[in-house]
Amino acid sequence: MERWLSHESNVRICAILGAVAIAFSSILVRLSHASPSTAAIFRCAYALPVLGVLAWLEDRRLGPRRWRERRLAIGSGVFFAADLILWHHAIGDVGAGLATVLANIQVVLVPLVAWLVLSERPGRTVLAALPIALLGVALISGALEHGAYGRDPARGTVFGLGAGVAYVGFLLLLRQSGADLRRPAGPLFDATATATVFCVAAGVLIGDARLVPSWPSAGWLVTLALTSQVLGWLLITISLPRLPAALTSLLLTVQPVGSVALAALILAESPSLLQLLGVLLVLAGLLVATRPGGARRRAARSARLAGESTT
Repeated sequence: MERWLSHESNVRICAILGAVAIAFSSILVRLSHASPSTAAIFRCAYALPVLGVLAWLEDRRLGPRRWRERRLAIGSGVFFAADLILWHHAIGDVGAGLATVLANIQVVLVPLVAWLVLSERPGRTVLAALPIALLGVALISGALEHGAYGRDPARGTVFGLGAGVAYVGFLLLLRQSGADLRRPAGPLFDATATATVFCVAAGVLIGDARLVPSWPSAGWLVTLALTSQVLGWLLITISLPRLPAALTSLLLTVQPVGSVALAALILAESPSLLQLLGVLLVLAGLLVATRPGGARRRAARSARLAGESTT
């Protein structure tokens, strides 16, 4: 496997396949008709047996992981739980495709978090991308028109942006916990197990958790767990540390683009023209923010931010 992954073209394939797999996440959530908390709980819970076996095989071959690495993975799971709960609420309010686009604004948010925490001014590419992305968010929210797609597009936009903020914490800590490239399953198992616990707690507090999902909802959630949480995130965890930051960010835009297209084809979601323009602006902002020069500076800031958050 390591020899196969030594070729960048093969790693790119892993990243693209992972992005395609998680592009189906929001579609499967909608098809399950499960509540936001229920979908979050079982996306994680049904993935645990497979990830647990893979993590055990890694430990058997390489020895137990250090507690510091496991602590980081557990911390990432807390952020992941928040991300899932908020994102699933956004899916219900603004649709599967648009909610996924909103959550991926984390690409622009990472350097802004570094600015707030480390007092490091973002690069010019990020500052140029921010107004483009924010205008796109405003268009998706329906604030500039009547009859925008979604049950409550304004509220869904707030939930989607909140999911993007939580996604930042999840990615930064998960990346640090997976410093050993030979162990993609162990950190993902710890993060997923932690997220399961926190999603159950959140679902009980919110009051929408159903701990015994009925059929066929359970079938869709099993599919979600195995395709997105296991296959998709394992492929992404394997590929991200092995590719340049600019390239990985570009490849992962397959997810929001794919989600919008799949939501239109499978769920017959039909965002308004202004909302579709907002999608294009958000994606344009992501591409501007991940230009090679800016991406290198952002990667350095992100690594330093993650290091600071664990001290």
